Amino acid sequence: MSLPSRMAVLNYMNSHEAVDVKAVMAALKPLYGNEKQFNEELYMEHFMALEANGLVELDSYELDKDDNLIMNYRINADGRDAVAKYVDKKYSN
Repeated sequence: MSLPSRMAVLNYMNSHEAVDVKAVMAALKPLYGNEKQFNEELYMEHFMALEANGLVELDSYELDKDDNLIMNYRINADGRDAVAKYVDKKYSN
């Protein structure tokens, strides 16, 4: 059994500086890649929900070579507290 995907995103962010949705998806693909809801749109919703709940913050944004917006998020102290409180140590990155 693994973490719910939104908590897995937060857990991944706990051990990385600033990340974008593609980096998180690449890291989580071995565990979640076969799920129907494993798509960029849903994972971007995870980032926005985590931000709305005060667990992560927008760190930076830029346009890639194809003019796609890349948004990098960073976990904050409340997010780290949530990981410490709700994520079993066996899932720690």
